[in-house]
Amino acid sequence: MKIKPWMRAACVAFATASIWPVAAHAGSWCSSGKPVHFAGVTWESGSFTSEVLRFITEKGYGCTTDSVPGSTAATETALSRNDLQVWSEQWTGRSEIIAKAVADNHVKLIGDTLPGGTNEGWFVPEYVVKGDAKRNIKPLAPSLTSVADLPKYKDVFQDDEEPGKGRFLNCPSGWDCERVNRRLLTVLKLDDTYTDFRPGTGAALDAAIASAYERGKPILFYYWEPAALMAKYKFVQLKMPPFDQKCWETLRADNSASQCASSYLVSHLKVGVSTPFYQAEPELMTTYSKISFPMDFLNKTILEMTTKKIDGPTMAKQFLRDHPEMWKAWVPNDVAQKVQAALAGA
Repeated sequence: MKIKPWMRAACVAFATASIWPVAAHAGSWCSSGKPVHFAGVTWESGSFTSEVLRFITEKGYGCTTDSVPGSTAATETALSRNDLQVWSEQWTGRSEIIAKAVADNHVKLIGDTLPGGTNEGWFVPEYVVKGDAKRNIKPLAPSLTSVADLPKYKDVFQDDEEPGKGRFLNCPSGWDCERVNRRLLTVLKLDDTYTDFRPGTGAALDAAIASAYERGKPILFYYWEPAALMAKYKFVQLKMPPFDQKCWETLRADNSASQCASSYLVSHLKVGVSTPFYQAEPELMTTYSKISFPMDFLNKTILEMTTKKIDGPTMAKQFLRDHPEMWKAWVPNDVAQKVQAALAGA
């Protein structure tokens, strides 16, 4: 049998378990010296949340932890097999792998790290609708509130390559949202008045939005939150038809022959844990279930990480030092004292 990277880490951690102090609240997993393997989530919000969880788990509960890199599909599969124990930011309703693992009782989704859930849709800069006196920008689409209004404003968002049409800035090809948006343009009957422009990368999408905003130019685009740009700029989200589960499924399905309109699904951000780990650490699971970050706070945190090039572990320590009023509500007093002592010595 081929030894996986996290298997090698488990052997080392188990062999040295006796040198690790065991917290009073540690359950049977950590007290027996088993390491807790976290999925190495790469995007900012997921990396930040993961490292906050890791620090509390290790320093507050005395567990051995590590972070295992890998693609989303690979790490989700590892979680379902208990090769990993924690996946810090699961977007509900977006992963077939996790949905099956939950149905088979191999994975538990706990907590609600972003109250109210995620937000996705089509946006324009606020100055397009309301103007901006400080920048001497007059409103170009003062009555624009809904995607239904877009045909009459196609000239505002004029496509340089097709002057008779407006331009909609979509996701890069291959992203799930690119397919959804492409189909929405058709079912909303906007493909006659708008071109579907796809940037090459996520960075190119951000750059196009930022460039237009800094120059005070009109731009129509898809975006989501939590995200850094949502903290940096002021946008107006356009109203869409109400969410419809069946229509949403037709918009997402690879082999869907026909689609109908729907707003984006609101995903709730939960902590994914393997069922054996969940069962072995009930008090730690209670802590995980309490972890929560308001949307504005998370957007600003992501912005700081991106603009200052701060990685997840560093941002997690900064948060734990600066906001004890938030995280102390998640843990028992003795655990909070251990976390603070570890921060003082870091």
